[in-house]
Order: sequence, then C-alpha cells, then structure tokens
Amino acid sequence: MIRLPSPLRPAIAGLALLAPALLGGCSTVVLSPAGDVAQQQGDLVVIATLLMLIIIVPVMALIAFFAWRYRQANTDAPYSPEWHHSTALELVIWAVPLLIIICLGAVTWTSTHLLDPYRPIGRIDATRQVALNAKPIRVQVVALDWKWLFIYPDYGIATVNQLAAPIDQPIEFDLTSADVMNAFYIPDLAGMIYAMPSMTTKLHAVANKPGNYAGFSSNFSGDGFSYMKFRFLAGSQSDFDAWVARVRASGAMLDRATYLKVAKPSMNHAPTFYSGVAPGLFNAAANNCTKPGQVCMDAMMRADAGPHSGAHAEGHAKNDDAMKMSAMPMPGSGKPEVVEATKITAKNSAQSTARLAGAGLPMPGDRRTF
Repeated sequence: MIRLPSPLRPAIAGLALLAPALLGGCSTVVLSPAGDVAQQQGDLVVIATLLMLIIIVPVMALIAFFAWRYRQANTDAPYSPEWHHSTALELVIWAVPLLIIICLGAVTWTSTHLLDPYRPIGRIDATRQVALNAKPIRVQVVALDWKWLFIYPDYGIATVNQLAAPIDQPIEFDLTSADVMNAFYIPDLAGMIYAMPSMTTKLHAVANKPGNYAGFSSNFSGDGFSYMKFRFLAGSQSDFDAWVARVRASGAMLDRATYLKVAKPSMNHAPTFYSGVAPGLFNAAANNCTKPGQVCMDAMMRADAGPHSGAHAEGHAKNDDAMKMSAMPMPGSGKPEVVEATKITAKNSAQSTARLAGAGLPMPGDRRTF
C-alpha cells in the first residue's frame, strides 16, 4: 500500500476540495452547441474518446489488478519466471488496437469530407435536409486589429463586432484578414477557421437555436488579442429582418476612407453599424489594395502570368489595364480616382514582369488562366 508523506496530505485534500470550484468555470458548449455543424463535430469528440477508452479503461484496471494480485504479501499468486509467450495475449494486444485505429480512420476520413468548411451543408439538423432552392446568408468577414468586420453583400450593410443570422438557414462565410492571421471561432456554430491576409477561406454553418452567442479570435494576433470578441445573434426570420432594419437606420457609410479608419488598431471596439458599403471592399481587403496607390494582388498575378507563354500574348493587353485597377474613392471625394500603378507595354512587358516573378519558366503542363 502506498502512503503519501504527511506534508503532502493537506495539499492533496485542498486540491480535492478546490476541484469543483475550479471546474465550475468550464463550459460544455463544444458538446452541446446551438448549431448542427458544431454538434456533429462535438459528436466526433465523443466517438473518438469512447473508442480510445476501449483501450485505456482495461489497461488502467489491469494495472490496479496486477499491483494487487502480485503484491509481495500475496504468497498464493502464481510464480512463472520462465513464462515468455501467449498467443491469445498477443492477439488481444495487436488486434484490438488495430481495430480501433481502423474505426478511427474511417470516422476521420468520412467526417473530414462531410464537415469540410468549404463544403455547403446538406442538412439543417439530424432530421431535416437543406431545401434545393435554399439561399444561404452570405457574410464576408475581415479580421482587423483587434476587431471583426462583417459585410452582408446581399443586404448592402456592414457591422463591426456584431453578427446576426436567422435560425435554420445556411450561412456562408468568406473570410480574410487585413493584417495578420487570425482564427474565426463561434463554438456554438461551427469549428475554427483561419482568416489569413491576401487570401480568402470559407466556412459553412447553420444555427438551430435562438440566442446570443460568443465569438472570438482563437489565434494570438498581438496586444489586443484578448479583446477581439464579438456577439452572434441567432433568431427567427422576423428577428433578423428587424436587425437588418436597425443596421440600415444607422445612416453611416462604410467607404474606403472609413474602412481605413476602422482598420486602425483599437481595443474593445463597440458594435458599429453601417447602412451602406463601398462596392468591392471585401475583394480590395483580400487583395491588399484598400489604400491609394496599391496594386491589387489579383491584377498583379494576372499581369505576372501573361508573358510566360505565347498563348497569353493576345490577352496581355488586357492585363495591362488590370495593373491600373487600384481604383478607390479618396477621402473627401465621391468619385473614384484611378491610380496608374504600372504601365506594361508590348516592348518591355517581359522585362518588367520578370522583376515581379523572377525569370522563371512555366511548370510542365502548366496552362495558367486568370
């Protein structure tokens, strides 16, 4: 029998008494969320845990049994110093873990495809499928320092640090970041998805229960990371319509100049509503061309790919215009000013784009189209 040293006994007893208080702040939202996608992901955690417990529980029980059965004081225990092999034991040791790994592999493979964040959801919940003509709520998400910008392109509105959607309706997120990588996470809705600068990612989800849910960034992004939180409001269609009307009543316009002000680092940013959004703002944020004089990355890539192959010679003149496209309204001006970033002529196109991409050749079989 193991006896703890007397100085450790009060400490162990104190930890045992504190355990309920320490665990009282824990939440089971991952296992009982408000959205079907998050619920399926929570079920995967339970399934994987139960499969692994098939090994863990017997091993822990056998450790205690062997310690008791073959203790020094038990002289009746069999003593077999020459024992070295058991076919039945070998089968158990190898077959059971192998079967568990096969089951885990099958569950992982199927769920990886079914719960792919880029894959549109096929069901509202376990008993209802998504209608063929169902139109998702589209939300464009921009991670800023240290706040979240949500643009509703189908409604022409935008918000900061507040998101809303009707229950039982698919939601389609397009995400990017204006500065550093962040992780968009609403535990009640779906799993974490990264928002990265100069690229876009997708997430599909659905909310099944009305409520006011927490959202935050789960990837460290600087001083204000702890304050990068927002609220997700889920309700009926009428609740969502009333919320949209409230946002439109704000009368504020999110143009390029306002966006640049909002994008400046700030902490504890209060929810802000915008009744109008400048066209193409999300694409400009994703292509890193929201400031005057910046060349959009997609235009740069189109021009970069043009002269690499003779097949693109005819379309290279169009890429010439694309390199001029960093058009944006200047502060205080209602009209866009076209910033001529680079002029590529037929004479010097190969030389100028070589500085952008290096003097490389297309990959074998590469037929790039942009």
